[in-house]
Amino acid sequence: MILKVDSCVCNPDEIIKDANIRINSSLLKNGDVKFDCSNTIAYPPFINSHDHLISNWYPKADFGKTYSNVNVWVENMKQTDSFLERNKIWINDSTFNLTEKDANQIVLLGIYKNLFSGCAVVQDHIPKQKHSYYNNNPINILENYTQYHSLSLGNWWGGDNTEEFEKTKDSIPFIIHLGEGIDNLAEQEFPKLKELNLLKSNTLLIHGIALTKEQIKECAEAGTSICWCPNSNYFLIGKTLDIDSCLKYGVNVILGTDSTMSGSINLLEELKFAHQKFPHIPMQQIFKMITTNAAKALKLPKEYGTINENTYNLLLVKKHDEDPFRNLLKINIEDIELLLHKGIPIYGDVKFLHEFKINEDGYYFFGEDRFVIGHPEKITDSINKKLGYKKDFPFLPF
Repeated sequence: MILKVDSCVCNPDEIIKDANIRINSSLLKNGDVKFDCSNTIAYPPFINSHDHLISNWYPKADFGKTYSNVNVWVENMKQTDSFLERNKIWINDSTFNLTEKDANQIVLLGIYKNLFSGCAVVQDHIPKQKHSYYNNNPINILENYTQYHSLSLGNWWGGDNTEEFEKTKDSIPFIIHLGEGIDNLAEQEFPKLKELNLLKSNTLLIHGIALTKEQIKECAEAGTSICWCPNSNYFLIGKTLDIDSCLKYGVNVILGTDSTMSGSINLLEELKFAHQKFPHIPMQQIFKMITTNAAKALKLPKEYGTINENTYNLLLVKKHDEDPFRNLLKINIEDIELLLHKGIPIYGDVKFLHEFKINEDGYYFFGEDRFVIGHPEKITDSINKKLGYKKDFPFLPF
């Protein structure tokens, strides 16, 4: 399949106008069929670098106030209506086995939140799961990493911080929440991280609200990446990472949504929120945070974050702005024409799906002309049945 598009953003530094993109997929009926995709822009699928798939419930877990440290919210959150409603579907029995049916239903809800916003990869910050948890999903849930929840709360899931880092062998990410607050406890975390010799090039810090300019410079010098979650930060703490210092010193900054209990409803909304709060940051720079920067931080294979001449990962969206980076601020779920992951059509307009050899039983069709892989409607039907009423999720387009 060859798509003729108005623009192709091959990577943040290369845009091809009036591009012809060849789709690489063994599922195609005719590899040479041509599609005139006027008024569309092609991007590499997005990467959400921080989420908690089990916590993508709605609305936010809100007490109408901010906190000096997220640790307080973690406990208070358990008494919110949103958390208690979620627990009518699944209650953590301390094993945290997310392959179980009820838990996995909510995980799938989080996967679809990401899929419907153009993401092909999500980093799910939860206890490491069985190998089966990371397989056979429509998008890539990052499996190759180690983690430690935070230096203030410890590792909820077992494992010493230095032991977890040693497991990386410097080749996969070591992920840790750090400085998610504005009090002394949050400020003490970075010095402790250095003391433990964990400020490394494969370390990925989540949030970093408490980091000073000098500490941010040290992160840049060490090659340490930082994941920025501005919506969640402002909601919980009332402040976010010193993003301007990060960009000044050249930190590899990436973007994440956090879960919908504290953050944006999806990555598209996170992009818009970041721009609203920091309109002086070029959208090209923010685009890097969900593509090439993220692929670097998460140590993803080279096919993620870019588009090559013969691609099997692709995000095709409607054009609302001549500038493909500013166009990101104007697109919504329904503007996605085609999301292709590993050569498999997973979301979009049925006119594209007709060109692939697929089993229609494996897809859900909705609206006048939309399709998505799998059956998210069965998840919502099951949730509604258990709750006894209809539950709406703003990240689902049906």
